[in-house]
Amino acid sequence: MSQTTTTVDVPEAPRTVTLMNGHTFSFKSNISTTLEKIPIIDAARIWSESLDDRTAVAEEIREASRNIGFFYLVNHGVDGSYAAATFEQAKRFFALPEEKKMEVFTGLVPNEYVGFHPMECYNRNGWKHQDLSEAFNWSYDPKEDPSAVEGAAPAVSLWPSDLPGFRDALYAYHGQLLRVARRLTQIFALALHLPENAFDEYVQHPEAGMRILHYPEQKHSVDDQNGIGAHTDVECFTIVTQDSSGGLEVLGKNGNWIKAEPIEGSFVVNIADCFMRQTNDFFVSTVHRVINKSGKERYSAPFFFGFDRRKLLEPVGTCVSEENPMKYPVMTGGEYYAWRTNRQKRTYSSKVGE
Repeated sequence: MSQTTTTVDVPEAPRTVTLMNGHTFSFKSNISTTLEKIPIIDAARIWSESLDDRTAVAEEIREASRNIGFFYLVNHGVDGSYAAATFEQAKRFFALPEEKKMEVFTGLVPNEYVGFHPMECYNRNGWKHQDLSEAFNWSYDPKEDPSAVEGAAPAVSLWPSDLPGFRDALYAYHGQLLRVARRLTQIFALALHLPENAFDEYVQHPEAGMRILHYPEQKHSVDDQNGIGAHTDVECFTIVTQDSSGGLEVLGKNGNWIKAEPIEGSFVVNIADCFMRQTNDFFVSTVHRVINKSGKERYSAPFFFGFDRRKLLEPVGTCVSEENPMKYPVMTGGEYYAWRTNRQKRTYSSKVGE
């Protein structure tokens, strides 16, 4: 008598991760998909003189910010030569000898995230292998901001020596993104059904850091290593410039990873934790990660934009009520930034420079 063997597919057990903001989340699988899509928003209307145009795009951003917390911006008005120059400078910097890069090691600056973060120095999710990426961060500098107000604190950045043109090129792009971010702040105010200028005083001296990142191709399984592990960003929102390699992935509400595939000339914008806190979870600070299985080096340049560190992260009036009270304690942006920065830095475990 013959026997028939039946094979039953057992669903993969969900994986659970605790983030740097203290939140815990689970996802179903490490396999990512392109079946779900991230919204694409035409940014040309943010510059329109018509309030109706600006309000219309704000409503699109409102829906994207509350449903997934990510969206693409196209037609944003920033010339692509700035991004190209920034990526060229990134390649120059990361090609330097390790000892040269360590001259601007982030560990030299307490309470700040600026400077060089060596390859495989973090393991955000506790996987078998360290996150396979390296980065260089720099901060807002009022001397580079035509709209800077008096009394702004000086920049805290570290800059490598003997790398002519590096700082100038990075701040040239930073300045372009600063202009876009300030306008987006007004659009976000409309998206929250507030007056367009509701946040203007908060971004005169903004939290506006930026970083360049380098990701070698990952040889290890996605189950054992990420380029950058799953995380959320700290500030109000992030404007990401990515190259053509792909690798950015966003965690959907259903627990699946969604590929944020590169769209030439676009920005990827995502909500970060400070905006989530201020909007009482109306805006979603979505978990994301990078997996570089492209077969080539990957470079990206995220710009992190938030409110003046001295300002209280007070709840947005349209997002709280007696039925929906504020979920988070009120603190300044600086207090939250310092808490998150130091918590992240304490996970540094590379032996480089020891």
